[in-house]
Amino acid sequence: MKINILKKALEEGKTVFGPFCKMLDPTIVELAALAGFDFVIIDMEHGPYSIETVQQMVRAAEARGITAVVRVPENSETSILRVLDIGAKCIQVPQISTAEDAGKVVKSAMFHPKGERGMCRYVRAGDYTAIDKSEHFGRSNESILTIIHIEGVAGLENLPTILTYDGIDVIFLGPYDLSQSCGVPGQVQHEKVIKRMEEAVVLARKSGKVVGTFVETVEDAKKWEKIGVQYIAYAVDTGIILNAFQQITTKLINN
Repeated sequence: MKINILKKALEEGKTVFGPFCKMLDPTIVELAALAGFDFVIIDMEHGPYSIETVQQMVRAAEARGITAVVRVPENSETSILRVLDIGAKCIQVPQISTAEDAGKVVKSAMFHPKGERGMCRYVRAGDYTAIDKSEHFGRSNESILTIIHIEGVAGLENLPTILTYDGIDVIFLGPYDLSQSCGVPGQVQHEKVIKRMEEAVVLARKSGKVVGTFVETVEDAKKWEKIGVQYIAYAVDTGIILNAFQQITTKLINN
């Protein structure tokens, strides 16, 4: 079974960077890999992806040596199962507010004894039975990376109990939804939001968990890295391309 290179990098204490993707063409995954990013996040929650498209994006990532993380649309057994069965090894689950929510993620993502993931070896994750079933069912738990989104005040208040749940690898702090929950929607640099996030980073790190967050500038990426954030989602493919286009057209027009 192939090693999950993103999980290995995080376990070694490395900081990793990658954009969210909403564009449907696997070319964007290849471009991210060629640019030197460590991962891409295929966004099924806010993006227009079907499971068939996600499978092609995962294939493109594997071909180019980059890791595909899939943000599932919701914390449901079916959503998580289908993404894992098509071969994704890293899942990102939104809107986690309680330890019970975190437990549901582990239950859906892991085979016995950690969870109750639905069993089928005739899928891409099992190489369509080309690998022995004992290897697929016996070693898959080792290779899965679970990332949960803490996106509201309730999740932060319950973070101490969430952190005690075995099987969660990364605590991802979502600044935009958190800003709304703090009463300052969209103001991700507001002191209320920053203070809550910094406290969560310290708490999670003390518990031995990897922490992730979303940034839109290199400066913010470096700031959170210094604070202890290892898993950094850098902006979104559509915004990155728009900004690049605008920089070009501004120069063309002004000159």
